[in-house]
Amino acid sequence: MSNLDDGAGLRLAQDEVVSLASELIRIDTTNTGDPATVVGERAAAEWVAEKLGEVGYETTYVESGAKGRGNVVARLAGADPSRGALLVHGHLDVVPADASEWSVHPFSGAVQDGYVWGRGAVDMKDMVAMTLAVARRFKRDGVVPPRDLVFAFLADEEAGGQFGAKWLVDNRPELFEGVTEAISEVGGFSITLKDDVRAYLVETAEKGIRWLKLRVRGTAGHGSMIHHDNAVAKLAAAVTKLGQHRFPVILTPSVREFLAGVSEITGLEFPEDDLEGSIGKLGALSRMIGATLRDTANPTMLSAGYKANVIPSVAEATVDCRILPGREEAFDRELAELLGPDVEREWLGLPPVETTFDGALVDAMTASITAEDPGAKVLPYMLSGGTDAKSFQELGIRNFGFAPLKLPADLDFSGLFHGVDERVPVDALQFGVRVLDRFLRNS
Repeated sequence: MSNLDDGAGLRLAQDEVVSLASELIRIDTTNTGDPATVVGERAAAEWVAEKLGEVGYETTYVESGAKGRGNVVARLAGADPSRGALLVHGHLDVVPADASEWSVHPFSGAVQDGYVWGRGAVDMKDMVAMTLAVARRFKRDGVVPPRDLVFAFLADEEAGGQFGAKWLVDNRPELFEGVTEAISEVGGFSITLKDDVRAYLVETAEKGIRWLKLRVRGTAGHGSMIHHDNAVAKLAAAVTKLGQHRFPVILTPSVREFLAGVSEITGLEFPEDDLEGSIGKLGALSRMIGATLRDTANPTMLSAGYKANVIPSVAEATVDCRILPGREEAFDRELAELLGPDVEREWLGLPPVETTFDGALVDAMTASITAEDPGAKVLPYMLSGGTDAKSFQELGIRNFGFAPLKLPADLDFSGLFHGVDERVPVDALQFGVRVLDRFLRNS
C-alpha cells in the first residue's frame, strides 16, 4: 500500500475529473436496445483506452461479438497478489435523450451553474470519470494498492449487458481472474435526513429483471364481423388485470436494515402494517425505496394488427418485471395464476443480486466516507433497477454499489436517472475522487 499523502497527484485528479466527465458526455453513446441503431460505444471505449494508455496502463479492448460494442479492461497490480482482486466497473452507454426537452443539449457536457450537464451525468459517466481520474493518479504517482485492481469500462448495460458484462463473463472470464469483490454505480450517494445529517447509501441488493413478452392468439377475420375470439381484446384484458395487480409486500434484509438506520437517525417509524404509507416520509427517495417493497410488473408496450379493418390472429405486449431476491419461483406461480394458460409467456431474465452489509470492504467504504464527511452515516439499501452486477455475480463476485457523491439536500437525485436535465454537481465529483482514492488505497 502506498504511503503517499493527498498531495499534488490527488489535486490533479480532482481538477481533471470535471473535464473527463464533460468530454465523455460529449461522446453520444445512446443505446436504443436495437444493435442497428446503437452509436458511440466504440468511440467512448477507445477514448477511455487512450486516457489510460497516456499514463502507462496496458489495456485490453474487446468488441463483444458485434461491431462497435467496445469494452476496455485494465489491471493495476497490488502489493499482495495472493489477495482477491477488486473490480471497479462502469458502463459507457446511455439511454436516449430528446434534446427538445432539455435546458442544455444532452450531449453538450456543459459545465455551468456548478454542475456537469448531459445524458449520462449520473448514469454513469460520473463514476467512469471518477474511476479514470483515480486510476490515472495511481499510475502517475506510483501508488500501489493493497491488492490488484481491475478496471472495466463496458458496453450495453442499458439493454442488459448482452454485448458488455454478460458477454465478457461468458466469453472472456480470464479478464476477471482472481476478482472476489466489485463496486459500481447507484450507491455511495448522500441523502440529507435530519439537521444536516447525511446518510450515504451503499447498494447491497438489487431486484431481478424480467423483460416479459405476453402473446395471445385468436381467430383472424374481417373487422366488420362479430368475433368472440379476438386476440386484441383478450390481450387487453390480460394486460389490464396485470397492471392492476399488486404483489405482496416483502421486507427483505437490505430494506429492513436501511429502514432501521433511518429510524435511528431521524426517529421516524416504519411500522410493518403500513410500510408503503410510512415510506412516503422519505420524500423524493420514497419512489426508489417504495419500489423495493414488492415485485412489480408494468406493461410498457403493445403490438397487434396491420390494418384497421383486419382482426389479427396474434397480439403481443411487453412487460417490465422487477423481482425481489428470493421471489423468483413465487413470482412465476403468481403470474401464471393471474394470466391463465391461454397467455403465452417468454422472457429475457437477469437475476436479483444480494449481499450482506459487513466485512472489511464495507468498513473501508465507511471509513473513506466519514474521513471526508465526519458525522455521516453509511447505510445499505436495495436498488429497484439493475446493473452489470447481475452478470458479475455469475463469477462468484460479491457486488456493491459505491459511486460516492456528496449531494445537495434539495437535489432529487433519483429523479435524474434517465430523466431530463440530468446533471451532477462539480463538487460532488471532486468529493467522489477523494473518497475513491482513499478507499482504493485502503481496501
